[in-house]
Amino acid sequence: MTDPSDAPGQDVWLGIDLGTQSVRALAVTDRGRVLGRGSAPLTGVRDGVRHEQFPSDWWEGVGAAVRETLRPLTAARVRGLAVCGTSGTVLLTDSRGTPLTPALMYDDGRAAAEAREAQETGAEVWDALGYRIQPSWALAKLLWLVRREEAGAAALRGARVCHQADFVTTRLVGRPVPADSSHALKTGYDLHGRAWPRVVHEQLGLSEIDFPQVVAPGTLLGTVCAEAAALTGLAEGTPVVAGMTDGCAAQLGSGAWDVGQWNTVLGTTLVIKGVTASPLADPAGVLYNHRSADGNWLPGGASSVGAGALTRAFPGADLPRLDRAAAGHEPSSVLSYPLVSPGERFPFLAPDAEAFTLGTPAGDGDLHASLLQGVAYVERLCLAYVRQLGARIEGPVAFTGGATTSAYWNQLRADVLGRPATIPEQADSALGMAVLAAHGVGAAEASGTASGATSGDGAPPLSALRPMVRVRTTLEPRPEVSRRFDEPFAAMLDAWEQRGWLPAETAAYAREHG
Repeated sequence: MTDPSDAPGQDVWLGIDLGTQSVRALAVTDRGRVLGRGSAPLTGVRDGVRHEQFPSDWWEGVGAAVRETLRPLTAARVRGLAVCGTSGTVLLTDSRGTPLTPALMYDDGRAAAEAREAQETGAEVWDALGYRIQPSWALAKLLWLVRREEAGAAALRGARVCHQADFVTTRLVGRPVPADSSHALKTGYDLHGRAWPRVVHEQLGLSEIDFPQVVAPGTLLGTVCAEAAALTGLAEGTPVVAGMTDGCAAQLGSGAWDVGQWNTVLGTTLVIKGVTASPLADPAGVLYNHRSADGNWLPGGASSVGAGALTRAFPGADLPRLDRAAAGHEPSSVLSYPLVSPGERFPFLAPDAEAFTLGTPAGDGDLHASLLQGVAYVERLCLAYVRQLGARIEGPVAFTGGATTSAYWNQLRADVLGRPATIPEQADSALGMAVLAAHGVGAAEASGTASGATSGDGAPPLSALRPMVRVRTTLEPRPEVSRRFDEPFAAMLDAWEQRGWLPAETAAYAREHG
């Protein structure tokens, strides 16, 4: 029987995801039915550690993706929208939002020296916040941009810090708008005190740069202007809500919203995020805490292992065929640590870490199995590490990301973790932004204000929006299979520890509780 609330003319919420290779948009109803979707490709400049994109391409891509999404929605009304972007991507603009510098992408690696300087200069501040400034962070990239200008910071006096999502929301609204605290975190924003570390900026020579006002995710930024309406097909006056980074957006799209729930996003690399009532302190600095739109905290981290190792090992291969072959190797006869690129970021920090395979595989199926299992061992250690730090892990883990297309790998991961898992019908960061748009507009309407909430404190719970996330599959671990992976998991812990990458205390905890 058809649910009348899923009728084609139903109002929808729009989520926009600015990815590395494309812009994606999704229009979804209050009950989770997708009525429209669209995408547009993105390209950039890659040269060694350099990775830049053109902000104008983001905006043109948004226009194309949104127009495609709206095409079938002849009778639907978009009630609000939100935008997510890649974490750490940043540029400088003038006061009107016109780019003054290239956009340095999240994985641009040219700011290594600047990251060390920023970490050392603000060490006391960062220690108190639980931050560790890395080359991927926007703050390090800002230093790099300023230092590369011929006249330094003076030439950029009054230039405005702009994150990837800020660039798009500025154009949607027609004027510069505040940044959200999620994208601002890697620029050094203090989520606890809700302020920029001005003293550190001054010490780093960034006091001439304009750091924007920051608001909580879900805050109403403004409405779609006439120019943006003409480009996108959106109605002028549509509410635009402050978004979050793509990793946080994926968590919203997974339905892991309650304290104790966790989401693992497995694509080219692996990202893990959970929900806690208070920030999770991490002395090693490999985990950081975002703030949720409902006032909870979202601790997590990104590993350098992932599905990218499969395409490197088996370029152009029939992965479903390899999955079938891997099923005969549980566990594999070899141990593989499938780093996509050198260096590990989470659940331990090891800049010198390298991929390895211990032993000689019996064939392609055995090697493929070891890579799949190696990612799952890292995932298992990640969950053990957050428990070591005091986090609760309750109920199923939500699996999202491109790797969820492999039914075999999904079940294998549940078996290695020894935990049930859920897979949403729409494992998409754009869905998370549609959820956030509904939350933000709903909060503004409930409070009777035009601006919505300005912080996560006292914000309404997300639970009322639960129907927007539909679960496709629920997996249970197979106990007899799970037990087979305990010994190789312990052997992997030994290998990491012996190389000096994994701290002994974490290894010991994982052996006993992981």
